[in-house]
Amino acid sequence: MKVETTQFKEVTAMQDEVDMQAYWMPYTPNRYFRKNPKIMVSAKGVYYTDDHGRKLLDGASGLWTSPLGHGDPRIIEAIQRQYHTMDYVPAFQMASKETFRLANRITQYAPNGLGKVFFVNSGSEAVDTALKIALAYHRAKGEASRIRMIGRERAYHGGCVGGISVGGIPTNRKMFGAIMMPGVDHLPHTLNLSQMAFSRGQPTWGAHLADDLERLVLLHDASNIAAVILEPVQGSTGVIVPPLGYLEKIREICTKHGILLIFDEVITGFGRLAANFGADRFGVKPDMITFAKAITNGVIPMGGVIVRDDIYETITGIGGQEQLIEFFHGYTYSGHPLATAAAHACLDIFETDDIMARTKVLDQVLGDAVHSLKGIPGIIDIRNCGVSAAFDLEPIAGKPGLRGMQILESCIEHGILVRITSDTIAMGPPFVASSEEVQSLVEIFSKVVKKAF
Repeated sequence: MKVETTQFKEVTAMQDEVDMQAYWMPYTPNRYFRKNPKIMVSAKGVYYTDDHGRKLLDGASGLWTSPLGHGDPRIIEAIQRQYHTMDYVPAFQMASKETFRLANRITQYAPNGLGKVFFVNSGSEAVDTALKIALAYHRAKGEASRIRMIGRERAYHGGCVGGISVGGIPTNRKMFGAIMMPGVDHLPHTLNLSQMAFSRGQPTWGAHLADDLERLVLLHDASNIAAVILEPVQGSTGVIVPPLGYLEKIREICTKHGILLIFDEVITGFGRLAANFGADRFGVKPDMITFAKAITNGVIPMGGVIVRDDIYETITGIGGQEQLIEFFHGYTYSGHPLATAAAHACLDIFETDDIMARTKVLDQVLGDAVHSLKGIPGIIDIRNCGVSAAFDLEPIAGKPGLRGMQILESCIEHGILVRITSDTIAMGPPFVASSEEVQSLVEIFSKVVKKAF
């Protein structure tokens, strides 16, 4: 490709040369995309640039992955240093000292008592790992009958078999019934617009929905239930915030019946809720926490599970010869040196730049901004928690998701990126965005919606 002198000519040339035939895109309407491509060519700070030369404010932190913005030189330098030192170390039977150090650092962010970290490569793998840990723990305790898992309607727990089994989004499940885990049940989701529309933060209605867990315990008997897995705030389905008292009730019931509680914090972990984890934001301590995304700022894949100490000790303390593996699970790239270096750099930035203080400011700024749109025609609900928010829009009759897609297209034309889930629009700007940029994001979105309706 001939490189032109101006950015616009360069990116236009790149657009002309894109051959989209071979790439099967994930979670994307591929036929629609080929007719309406959205090609990004660069990213810096809190902005992307697309192949039309448009500068786009990243209102979704990538895929909730890049709270520190894009292209921070400190992360780049850390990865380069590690690459020149050691590009890879086998994940089985050996490790780098920096991976051990990273695990120790992560536990300092977690609630007390969650002191062990199992590294994986993604949020999806983290969920499946947590489910396997739950089964292994009960088996090691002599309670092998505890094999049932309980998820929640509208939940997203990744795209692996375990995740879609405990997940509750029908479109993620409908093609794959033949391979889903047996023995999975679901709690009801907590979104009821007749009772909680336009709630700021946690709704006051809905704590009683947690009582359905007692019904499932009565149906299946506690001796058969291994774990409950929940997102503290349901993210991918559109920022559904738990009612006041709901998570506390779930914790109480799980403790009462010896059921493990797993918080899937792949989106909410490391600051998205203006706290280290949702567990801190809501004051509820689970037995395991899954994480990914923000730990490396989306630069290199990494995820993991933070585990209660006694769960680890129970599984690894199984009798037998000590040279034998206690937990047959892991991935070739678990604790990868380059991902580890990126994670250390990200945690350094969190600490030196006092990122958590920024999230508390943006929590207020974003909340004020989004709820100022109440009353605009076409917006039927607004929800927010931390540095995340969502709008439900009136759908186009008989064409689910078309409204959301049209709004996304218009947002791009007006210089902002948002996330769509059918006809729900989500926002989760980077923590390094200024208050003015966050306000601008919402102001531009309001103009787009007014024009659409």
